Amino acid sequence: MPREKATFTDLATATYCPRQLYYDRREDDREPPPEATARIDLAFRYPELRELDDAALAAEPIDRSPAEYRAALDRLAERSDWRSLSRPTDTRVLLDGKDARGVAHKVLGAIGADAPRDDEGNPTGDPPVPVIVSPGDPPERGVWEPQSVKAVAAMHALSWQEGRRVRRALVEYPTHGVVRDVSLSVRRSGTYRRVLRSVRDMDGPPARLSGSPKCRECRHRTNCGVKTRSLRSMIGL
Repeated sequence: MPREKATFTDLATATYCPRQLYYDRREDDREPPPEATARIDLAFRYPELRELDDAALAAEPIDRSPAEYRAALDRLAERSDWRSLSRPTDTRVLLDGKDARGVAHKVLGAIGADAPRDDEGNPTGDPPVPVIVSPGDPPERGVWEPQSVKAVAAMHALSWQEGRRVRRALVEYPTHGVVRDVSLSVRRSGTYRRVLRSVRDMDGPPARLSGSPKCRECRHRTNCGVKTRSLRSMIGL
């Protein structure tokens, strides 16, 4: 019997906290909350958002002032891939790889039947670039590890699907107007393989985290059994 493929979301969750994935899998409804969806949708509206006045922009789910956000989009517009990034042809693409499957919010470059090929049917030109969109805040540099693992999963799946090497992905943080490049490296691939094995081998609740800050915002904290302290108690209120 073929082994069930891991999903991109499961891999990202397990990177953040394996025990959170265990409890997520026990839920019937695993759709993202509406507020997260609204923040992700900003990544498909950049040209429109650049034209909004301050009042209209402030009403959007952005995490910067209107002036700062507009300036961030202006910087994005200087990228060589701005046209395809802001008006992508392929959106919310299901990638079905050898080991994992999931959705790339965008794919830059031609894929499938639209990809240019030589007389022998081999793909030519620059390889496509999968894009993962995060509703959260970016780190000061690079990307958070769960999104790095998700981006690597997307690269491997797209490579498998297209029959060519894909070694680059993008992670977008649209509430800040930030786009970060992720290249396929030995370290990133190693982390992805380690997380993939942990997801495949999970047959019970992983070890609990001990007082991790991650626990405070986890929706499973009441039934996970991890003892946490509230912000109120930590500051003596």
